[in-house]
Amino acid sequence: MEVGQIPPGPQEKYKSTVDLLKWIGQQFESFGTIYKASIYGTNVYVTRDPKHAQHVLIDNWQNYVKGQFIKRVGFLLGNGLMVSEGEFWKRQRRMIQPAFHRDVIGALSKMMTSRNLALLEKWKQAAQKKEPVNVTRDVSSMVLEVVLIAIFGNDYEQIRADFSILSEDSARNMEFASSFRSLGKKILRVAERRRRQEPGCADIFGMLLGAQDHNGKAMTDASLINEVMTLIVAGHETTASTLAWTWYLISQHGEVDEKLSNELVRLLDKDVSELAELPQFAYTRQILDETMRLFPAGWLMTRRALMDDQLGAYLVPAGTEIYISPYFIQRNPDLWENPNRFDPGRFDPGCSKDRHRLAMLPFSAGPRNCIGEFFARIEMQIHLIIIARHLRLEYVQREPLDLDAGVNLRNKYDFYMTPVLRN
Repeated sequence: MEVGQIPPGPQEKYKSTVDLLKWIGQQFESFGTIYKASIYGTNVYVTRDPKHAQHVLIDNWQNYVKGQFIKRVGFLLGNGLMVSEGEFWKRQRRMIQPAFHRDVIGALSKMMTSRNLALLEKWKQAAQKKEPVNVTRDVSSMVLEVVLIAIFGNDYEQIRADFSILSEDSARNMEFASSFRSLGKKILRVAERRRRQEPGCADIFGMLLGAQDHNGKAMTDASLINEVMTLIVAGHETTASTLAWTWYLISQHGEVDEKLSNELVRLLDKDVSELAELPQFAYTRQILDETMRLFPAGWLMTRRALMDDQLGAYLVPAGTEIYISPYFIQRNPDLWENPNRFDPGRFDPGCSKDRHRLAMLPFSAGPRNCIGEFFARIEMQIHLIIIARHLRLEYVQREPLDLDAGVNLRNKYDFYMTPVLRN
């Protein structure tokens, strides 16, 4: 193959009435690991090769800016970390990064534990009554509570009702975006009150209010609102979706539930609110990794080339969009044995030594990786340990599985399950 070629691809343009995830998958079956297509009126290279992902996201990342897919996010979140570019993005990232230091998250772990214990009590009562629970809705509400308390601390009670729209309204359309953006006024009121009354708070919002760049300048009110909105949505949607999928997958694989239960019994005396104890719960981490492999919430990342580039043997003209899909990389049969099978054991340390570093990228990779990855991983592991120590969940099928590949990958229908007390 000569260097400078254009990858093959379908002649017909993608139609917006067609399911994009299914369409992308069909083209991989026809054209292989990388192909060229016309999507939303733009020339796009779509790839499931981790080497291509590494080049775009890490090795030559400065040649690529966020692509067209992020426009849907921009209207909802403004020019926050997920959307912003260049020096402004670097400035904001440096100012926000300390709020996600390990010590900060460690201080929040007891709060995460208490919120999950409250959810456990609710599900225990349902178990005693042999009643199903809406796992999707309950987990979403709990995760939102954790995120809002972590950000706003003592101001949580003042804003909780306003932000409940995130867990109560599953639509992610323009009407939802407009309603959500209006909540920026609530954030500004909290900021104004704190500036008048309090010297500083230890919560994430307080850290953002006190953050300064290298010139000693704080964020503008508009930037503060955008970043808080971004942290709320990113911290809620992806984690809630992953946990819902986790419970569904465990419910379908009794051998996984049994192995999980055995680990939790063996480590029963460990305090999950202590970060130092969590690495011992190896199988819970493997279950979460395998869930994120099969159903990554951020299923598609798009980048646009600023200047001509090369992806392996293929020329990337300036302006070309690159679609990198964790969903398809993480199900690529060249990288994973039985890629569509749920098998947490594939994340045993001995099984992953020869795997490409970006064969898994549910939190993206490189300088623009998810700033809240550690927060999310700790939160999800604490949840799974606390609930699974006492309960197993039996899936109650009301609707068939039906993937909703919007900004995040979700099931179109809520998961209902019946909690059962463990012996």
